[in-house]
Amino acid sequence: MSDINTLKPHPAAAPGNAELFLGFLWLGLIGFGGVLPLARSMLVERRRWLSGKQFTELLGLCQFLPGGNVINLSVAVGMEFRGLRGALCALLGLISAPTAIVVGLGMVYARFQNDPHVQHVFAGLAAAAAGLLLSTGIKMLLPLRGKWPALAIVALALIAIAWLRLPLLPTMLVLAPLSILLMWRWPS
Repeated sequence: MSDINTLKPHPAAAPGNAELFLGFLWLGLIGFGGVLPLARSMLVERRRWLSGKQFTELLGLCQFLPGGNVINLSVAVGMEFRGLRGALCALLGLISAPTAIVVGLGMVYARFQNDPHVQHVFAGLAAAAAGLLLSTGIKMLLPLRGKWPALAIVALALIAIAWLRLPLLPTMLVLAPLSILLMWRWPS
């Protein structure tokens, strides 16, 4: 496992503060309701600021921290490339436009929430978001191909949270040390 504190951009040059702001602003605008699949696409595939492995490792750390995963990810990416200013630029880019949109849509929804057409729109959006999340999960599993200890941890997490409905925090408190032990014992 590479050291998260020494991330280097994949093959592209390190982004500046304006690029971080605009990249995460675009992400916040187009990823309305489900940013994680689009975050991976932007950071790994389009802008190539991170490799797939770096993204997966950084997201794993961000998921363990309190707060929203993609918000944590924006701060971590901005901090890595441009320090505190980069973290602020990425964070403000990510949250400014969606915040304004949510306030506006909240006002519209309060007025029309009982309209069946509006209810159908939200049901369709939920299905699309579920599909995007599933697609991202599969893409994140690909770098783990053949790494049986890591895949075992993924399986244990799915069983504990999705099937047994155990709370996330206790599950992570058990699986995080177990995954560290397994990766130390059987490095890939």
